[in-house]
Amino acid sequence: MDQDTATQAFVDQRELLFSIVYNMSGSVADTDDVLQETWLSWAAADRGRVDNPRAYLVRIAVNQALARRAALSRRRETYVGQWLPEPVVTDETDPVARAESSSMALLVVLETLSPAERAVFVLHEAFGYPYTDIAEMLDRSPESVRQLAHRAREHVRARRPRYRVDARVQQAVTERFVDAALGGDLQELLRILAPDVTLWTDGGGKGPATSLRPVHGSAAVAQLLVAVASNVGESAVVRYRRVNGDPSALVLTGDSPLAVLVLDLTPDGNQVRGVYSVTNPDKLARIPPDAVR
Repeated sequence: MDQDTATQAFVDQRELLFSIVYNMSGSVADTDDVLQETWLSWAAADRGRVDNPRAYLVRIAVNQALARRAALSRRRETYVGQWLPEPVVTDETDPVARAESSSMALLVVLETLSPAERAVFVLHEAFGYPYTDIAEMLDRSPESVRQLAHRAREHVRARRPRYRVDARVQQAVTERFVDAALGGDLQELLRILAPDVTLWTDGGGKGPATSLRPVHGSAAVAQLLVAVASNVGESAVVRYRRVNGDPSALVLTGDSPLAVLVLDLTPDGNQVRGVYSVTNPDKLARIPPDAVR
């Protein structure tokens, strides 16, 4: 396989590799680093012995991602406040949007898995890889992979039963929520928020995060949102975009992203049970310019 063919093989699989690694890390910056390392390994490989470039590249990327998990965990231990996955603005055809495990709410749950459990869950549940292929990627026995998958599924199911709210419902509730929050309408917020709602805010010590810890309960969350909105001012502009596959809100001041708001709805779609607010400017810097227009 010559260099041009090798380059094209990598380019052909890049979206898949990005989606898998992002689901394993929740970080666009780290995903880009892993893909760079994957390319370097692929460029230096004896490609004449590779029968299936796609499988080979996925294996490299998965193991590179796992190798970085220890460093990522140490970094997050010193992170200021709550850590949330880096938001990815997507369209309906994007592989990140199509992978159910890319939703902000589920990615937060996946953070509580061990690295190996998360890798197996992502590869099997989100991308449909059989256990035998995953075992070969991770250099484990198929039985060991099945055990990891079982533990991961049970863990995820206990914290987030599977359901998918209709995108049109998600869009409508998101718009109601943003109008009420920015408008300072406390009573409307209390109608929209579930009694046991939780608010997560990630500013990384740099953005206008409202709390270093999750805020629980509709009254506390509504009051906090109204207080924050009073400081944002009337200059705030909202763009409704898909973030990690879900209809979400991008709040701008001028042409600069101030926050990404992603809602997690109750199974019936009537109320909000989770609010994820990312205001860390480092995580918002990679939002594509056309998304803010």
